[in-house]
Formats: sequence, C-alpha cells, structure tokens
Amino acid sequence: MLLRLGSVIDRAVNARAMALAESIRSANVPGVRDVVPTFCAVAVHFDPTTTRLEALWSTLAAEPPAGAGRMGRLIEIPACYGGEYGPDLADVARAAGVSEREVVSLHAGRDYHAFMLGFMPGFPYLGVLDPRLQTPRLETPRVRVAAGSIGIAARQTGVYPFEAPGGWRIVGRTGVTLFDPGATPPALVAPGDCVRFVPVDAVAGPAAAMPPAAASEGHRAVTVLDAGLFSTVQDLGRWGWQAQGVPVSGALDWFSHRLANRLVGNTDQAATLEITITGPTLRMESDAIVATCGADLAGTVDGARLAPATRTRIRAGGVLRFGRRTRGARSYIAVEGGFDVPPVLGSRATHVPSHLGGWRGRALREGDRLPVGRSGGALPRLDRVSVRPFGVDAEPARLRILPGPDARAHEDALSRLVDGRFTVTPESSRMGLRLSGAAPLTSGSHGDAISGPTFAGAIQVSGAGDPMLLLSDRQTTGGYPQIAVVISADLLRAAQLLPGDRVAFALCTHADAAAALLAEESRLLAVQ
Repeated sequence: MLLRLGSVIDRAVNARAMALAESIRSANVPGVRDVVPTFCAVAVHFDPTTTRLEALWSTLAAEPPAGAGRMGRLIEIPACYGGEYGPDLADVARAAGVSEREVVSLHAGRDYHAFMLGFMPGFPYLGVLDPRLQTPRLETPRVRVAAGSIGIAARQTGVYPFEAPGGWRIVGRTGVTLFDPGATPPALVAPGDCVRFVPVDAVAGPAAAMPPAAASEGHRAVTVLDAGLFSTVQDLGRWGWQAQGVPVSGALDWFSHRLANRLVGNTDQAATLEITITGPTLRMESDAIVATCGADLAGTVDGARLAPATRTRIRAGGVLRFGRRTRGARSYIAVEGGFDVPPVLGSRATHVPSHLGGWRGRALREGDRLPVGRSGGALPRLDRVSVRPFGVDAEPARLRILPGPDARAHEDALSRLVDGRFTVTPESSRMGLRLSGAAPLTSGSHGDAISGPTFAGAIQVSGAGDPMLLLSDRQTTGGYPQIAVVISADLLRAAQLLPGDRVAFALCTHADAAAALLAEESRLLAVQ
C-alpha cells in the first residue's frame, strides 16, 4: 500500500509522513511487515494472507495531526572537501559561478533536514541545498564511489555509508560511520534529524567497514569445495528495516526455499543456500538430511542423481555436486537444522552490496565452512513431493501485472509494456531483471524525480525508457517511475529467468493476484 501525501520536498509534508508511519507501526496490525516513510509518501508492506485491510483502513482514518512525531537530534559530520575526496567540487563551483571555497562555505553554512533514509543502509537524504549548489546527477554514474563520500544531486545532499556505484556529484568525504548493524539504532542519522557538516583539513580515514559476522562453532558443518557461479545464504528476508535503508533481501523464489525447508523438517524461515545457474560442490562434515528445490541443476550425491524436490541422507564425508543446468536459474539447498550463520538485524539473508548478513556478507568461496544447526526440525520430514516443473513454462514467459503507483502518469508506457516482448539482459542481478525491448517505453528523461518507496516486483522505467523488474535486493527507495507491479505469485517465475529469456506481461485484477497467491500457499500447506 502506498500513501501519497504530496508531490514536493517540504518539511511539513515530510513530518506528516513520519507521524503517519509511526501511527501505523504503533497500531501493531497483524501481518504488517514494514512501514517506510519517504519525502512525501508512506509505504506499508504487509502479508495479504494475514493482514485484514479493514484494520489498516481504521488506522489510517485516525491519522495523527501534522507536526506530530519524534523530535530530531543535531548531528555534526566532519567533512574534508575537494582534492581526492571531492573530485566534483570544481565542476560544481563552475556551474554555480563561484569559487571552490565558496562552495564549501555554502554547503557547510546551513543545517540540513534528514527527510528519509534509502538507496543503501543508512544513506540520509538531506535538504535543502542552497539554490546555487543545485546540480543534476552525473550523466554516467561512477562504478565506484568511496564509503564516506559526500554527494549532492538536485536539491539534496547525502553521505554514502558504503562503497557503491553512484551518480551524485562528490564534493567531500567523512570518516564517520553512517551504518553499524551492531548499534542501536544501526543508522547514525534518523529521519527528522538535523545534520550539519563541519569542514576539516583531513579525515581520520575512510568510513569504517562493518566487521564480518563471526561464525558459530560446532562439528555440524558443510565445507565449500567449489562455490559455483553465485551462491548465498538466504532466508525469507530482513523485514522491518527498510525505513533505515536496509533492503529486504531473502530468497528470490520463496516457494522453492520454503518447500526445501519443509522437506527436511525446518521452519520456513530457516536459512538455505540459494544457488544460481552453476551450483557449488559441498562436502558434508557430519551426517545430514538435505533437499534441493527450484531449478534443475542436475544435483548428485557421491555420483548418484538427486532429483529436485526430494530429500536424501548424506553421510559424513559425502559430496553434493551439481552438473549441467536443464531448467530454471535458481535452486535452494536446505539441510536439516538450517545453515546456522549469525542473524544480522533479525535475519540470516545475504545482501552482498552492503556486506550484510549471510556468510560474512558475501557470496560463498572455496574453503568456506558453513555451520549447520542442531538436527530435529520443527516440522515432519517428507521423502518427496509432487510439484510443477520449475523454470520457464513457455516462450515468452508470461508474468501477470497490476498497474503500479505511477501508472496513471505513464499510461502510454504501461500500454507499450503490455503490448511488447522483452529480453532479460546479462546486466540482471538479485537487485532486478534488466529488460530490453524493440523500442523504449518512454521518450526523454524523467528528470530528477522525487525519490519514493520501491516494491518487490515493481517495473521501473529508466530515463532511457528501458524496464527493470525489481527483486529482493532492490534499493528501498528510487526516483524512476514504477508503472506496474508483477504479482507475488509470478515473482517465483521471474526468479527462474535467465539472460536471453523472453518475457511478456499481462494485466490482471487484484482478485486474480490474490487467488494466485492463495493457490501457491495452498500447495505449500499440502506438503505439511
């Protein structure tokens, strides 16, 4: 659910959004997973199989008065401007018609309101810049922006908590840590805070990197002999932290993840390995009960074929391997007891871009030794279940959509999306599937739009007119229009698409979307 309260960057509107978000959180409506205030909107993420919409509506009817909410703090951030730390300072000065020293004086000469966090964990959107410093984003984003970099874009300024790609103009750097998952709260800046930059001659060093999570000790473990193409620890996601810019992450194909766990007797939330296209080679260091579900990547145990959606006992020293992919893109490996990596912010899911969760915040590597939880699952184990084949069922793959939050303003783009045929490009990742079509969905740039909440399954349209289907690792906020949203049930099919696969979209009703989701849930209930 998206609640739009305005269409401008305004402190009064933003205060209303934050107060409304706090009111919804305080209501404790069952099934509400996340409440995310942004510049002038509030996103409510909820489980439609649990949440009663009437309860949400009654909460919204009691909207708090404007101005209600927390009192912000004053946070001072030391900033070293220019030189290697601020490569765009000179360009900003030329565009403004002032000296570099004046740019520093103008940037550090006012206090900034923290409107929201987004883009990455702990990234504060601060405003409003002096009009003379308002500069558009870079036409071509940098591949690497150093942690602690201070950037400006349009009317905003902000600080990169981690090294990442980015298109903001970089004018300086700080050594302050913006996000620490071990702190309470993990983000240094909260929405509503006041931020002041204090010029300094040098920074103490780059922003501190988060320490890798320590592995738990124990004799039950799985050793990685070969990591495969891209293998990560995942669960059902890191809900409750999007307001601090933390992506949900979690298994892209939530059905296969849950089914694999149920086969070995785990709860749905237990951590599995999500493996992509080319699977890993794993050695069991103790007796283990294992199941794989999802894409058929030709799994074998000590040379014997392991059929998908089947559990098997592997003796200590036994080796699980994968061969040539025959169907789909992603499979899930569950082991009885789950992969016992330390939870980070309540989840074991891996978000590689911010080095968060999973096994040391990264994809697996040869030599990793993953701890396994104690045996004895919460659910009865099953030998085998009958499931539909995983992967692309037809050419092109057909994904059902609902109109997105920006559909009315981009009706032509939505029509072209439904009428078109698209190909998944190699630039796709867990953040989203990049798609190419015969022609752009829109013509011309969308400009520096106000950033708002993003949603799993949303189809964004870039400035070049190309669609991107957002997935679990998506940024929590974005400025591109979201013209459509793939329904939850069909995200399972999107997770199994490969570069080169063809995709078509078909509009459906909310009733169709609900029925499709309930059908998937019913299939899971049948295997309990």
